[in-house]
Amino acid sequence: MSKIRTAAEAVRLIKDGAMVAVNSSSGLCCPDAVLQALGERFDAEGHPRGLTSIHPIAAGDMFGSKGVDHIAKPGMLVRIIGGSYPSGPSSAAPPRVWQMILAEDLAAYNVPSGIVFDMLREGAAKRPGVLTKVGMETFVDPDLDGCAMNASARARPLVRRMAFDGEDWLHFPALKPDVAIIRASTSDENGNLTFEQEGATLGAMEMALAARNSGGLVIAQVRRVAQNGSLRAHDVRVPGILVDVIVEAPDQLQTTATPYDPAISGELIRPLNTFRKPDFNVGKVMARRVAQELRAGWAVNIGFGISANVPRILLEEGQHGKVTWVIEQGAVGGIPLLDFKFGCASNAEAFVASPHQFCYFQAGGFDCSLLSFLEIDAEGSVNVSRLAATPHRTAGAGGFVDITARARKIVFSGNFNAGARMHPEDRRLVIDQEGKVAKFVPKVDQISFSGRRARAQGQDITYVTERCVIRLVEEGLMVTEVAPGLDIRRDILDQAATPLRVAPDVKMMDERLFRDAPFGLTL
Repeated sequence: MSKIRTAAEAVRLIKDGAMVAVNSSSGLCCPDAVLQALGERFDAEGHPRGLTSIHPIAAGDMFGSKGVDHIAKPGMLVRIIGGSYPSGPSSAAPPRVWQMILAEDLAAYNVPSGIVFDMLREGAAKRPGVLTKVGMETFVDPDLDGCAMNASARARPLVRRMAFDGEDWLHFPALKPDVAIIRASTSDENGNLTFEQEGATLGAMEMALAARNSGGLVIAQVRRVAQNGSLRAHDVRVPGILVDVIVEAPDQLQTTATPYDPAISGELIRPLNTFRKPDFNVGKVMARRVAQELRAGWAVNIGFGISANVPRILLEEGQHGKVTWVIEQGAVGGIPLLDFKFGCASNAEAFVASPHQFCYFQAGGFDCSLLSFLEIDAEGSVNVSRLAATPHRTAGAGGFVDITARARKIVFSGNFNAGARMHPEDRRLVIDQEGKVAKFVPKVDQISFSGRRARAQGQDITYVTERCVIRLVEEGLMVTEVAPGLDIRRDILDQAATPLRVAPDVKMMDERLFRDAPFGLTL
């Protein structure tokens, strides 16, 4: 019997009360056609009802791929376990799923992305769950929020602390999905899946295994169907023995707002001169200062925000290739992309499955991580996961907690305060208008990274802003460098809402960072 079905036919196989796992990262690998058909079935029939959805990384976005919003309907979706969530500008209407979370229409959890993949693998192997120290002393810890995003989730705790072999651990239950919805480029008639036009495989194999070994259903959305025997065995990333239904979607986007770019999938190597260099502004100044923290030969994880421009700083300075970039979606090497294409890379050396990448991150196997911050407190703790006034501006933590749990060195970057206007000029920083919202605060709204735990573990932590460089030391936050042109008391200490120490040997940031020309970076 043929496995090929329309999306409408495929979703009729999903029953009320099902746990549905979705393999996606915003628009990357998002099985949007199947999710749309699932939402349309509910609109027409009122079924399936009472679903739980699992998203190690967000399904969909606010820029063309609705993803989880197709099924974010009261009565249809009652529980969601997500590493991250669709996010976008505060001026835009919140996605439906955020509206449901805030209205208590479902129980919502923000679980670190790597741990969600671990929970699926535990379910696939019929093991009792995940024991980990990732997330201790952060919002993940049941002593704080326990991953709960609203009161409905707090009423149904997902994680607990437990003792094992004389130590405290966090325990997460195994996930045993009834349905896995995954996406690939090509399927043959037997359901063997290849990913030649994708920018990642994410956790497609792990998700399919978890559903299959739980007696569940695996639906694969693909761009095209090939004849049996026409796919190279080494190219198949999910074997047909795990796939029940194939849905053709020839118009599927490769990633957010991107129909197809062969450089994203490694089918084309882009000339280096085609990569856009950052405009000269305070963001570029910070990215340059972050780049000075790197060393040749390092494997470096990179996050969204200021950090995403650091590869282009190295390119401009003739240092491309001196470090190897690694991102949670699975690309190794090349140049991570910006804006809508964040999570993808051009000219990658390899694509590994996200669960493997997270195993590498959780154990601190890499050399350095470059990440952003929303706010930082007196202990050096960082919040990236919750912005109370406009929650949908943040995607939740994603892989941030997995990455920072044991990272040997972390460089956080961001503006010193919010709302300020400034510009670099004549090798110095000029503040045109002071900001009104402090980002260095007595206590962060949510702990995404624990400064106290970092000190206990001996992690090397640096915070780079346009005004100064701050190090986390045993006594707390210490200013070690100041931008040229600034008064340390007026422009830094008085603009923080929490006390900052000043190093006895405080230095001036390199003046060359503040001029519109290459600054002579050497790694």
